[in-house]
Amino acid sequence: MRLRKKWWARPEMEKDDKAIIEPWDMKGKWSAHFGNDHPIHLELGCGKGQFISTLAAQNPDINYIAIDLKDEVLVFVLRKINELGLTNVRLIPMFIERVDEIFDEKEISKIYINFCNPWPKASHNKRRLTHPRFLSKYKGFIKPGTEVWFKTDDDDLFEASLEYFKEENFDEIYRTWDLGESGFTENIKTEYEEKFSAFGMKIKFGIFRLQEEKGEF
Repeated sequence: MRLRKKWWARPEMEKDDKAIIEPWDMKGKWSAHFGNDHPIHLELGCGKGQFISTLAAQNPDINYIAIDLKDEVLVFVLRKINELGLTNVRLIPMFIERVDEIFDEKEISKIYINFCNPWPKASHNKRRLTHPRFLSKYKGFIKPGTEVWFKTDDDDLFEASLEYFKEENFDEIYRTWDLGESGFTENIKTEYEEKFSAFGMKIKFGIFRLQEEKGEF
């Protein structure tokens, strides 16, 4: 369903310093912006914000950045984090394609990718957020040992992603084809996940860790 344009969304976001409308000058400056040296975790595609707001509330000593394209979505995420009094979240309206332009080397300590577009056509596979083309971008700004937590309801995307991560030197730390029955206790459900789990759909989930840099001997 296509979102109706909300012309008031961008002006509302521009009045709040938790919405970073022009993030291009923030590269290498995120810790200074947050005013502390806490780890910075990144969600790529935050939807309505249930996941990121819950996570940030549970972990006040971690800073969070969430990226999504639509102001019409992010403005409600902004309202949600303000209602919860959260100061450790920043929202960025932008194409994820350009994510490597706003973070410097080793600025990010964890990435969450929840229910991204599966782009099922072979000619569109390179648009997947777990495709090697994107993983190579992430490697330019994440620390060695950084984990990527990935959830999807799409079997083909998940199976392909297992190979994508391996190809880009991420070790598979955890994998389940049915998150709801896995016993994994650290899961936080998104709105999408709650909806489709209620219909009996199995959620696929994996944790993939970028291999540590090897020193010279």
